[in-house]
Amino acid sequence: MTDPNNFQRRGAISNAHAGREFEEAARLFFENTGIPLGPAFPVPVGGRITKRHNSDLGSENPSILVECKSYTWTETGKSPSAKIRATNEVMLLFSVSPPHYRKILFVLKHLHQRTQQSLATHYIRTQGHLIPEGVEIWEFDLDTKTGACVFPS
Repeated sequence: MTDPNNFQRRGAISNAHAGREFEEAARLFFENTGIPLGPAFPVPVGGRITKRHNSDLGSENPSILVECKSYTWTETGKSPSAKIRATNEVMLLFSVSPPHYRKILFVLKHLHQRTQQSLATHYIRTQGHLIPEGVEIWEFDLDTKTGACVFPS
């Protein structure tokens, strides 16, 4: 029987561990495409007042910021509302990051069990008005180790 208070991803040691593994897969993906990225890349964010934020991955040359999210649909097939809000926070951070950086949200490709809609496609459809100009959304298939830009399309 599943514990309703356990929000642990099935099969993962911990959610943090799953996130770190996904970040490493993203780093290797970009490295294989000729873009070396470092972890916990510091960048100033903000308007009048700035604060340092560590992007999951990044580089000064080329100027790129990558935030990684290995989110999945809920086990019951519902939209993961807390994860959607966390992704909106990423969009806010991108909107107040230095404009010369290429900004990529790199997400796990996870399909809804009934509709086969990816979580990224769902996010773009329902929250697309919050995606800042110039932000790219990439889906990554962990099984095939392939990625594709899904926004803008």
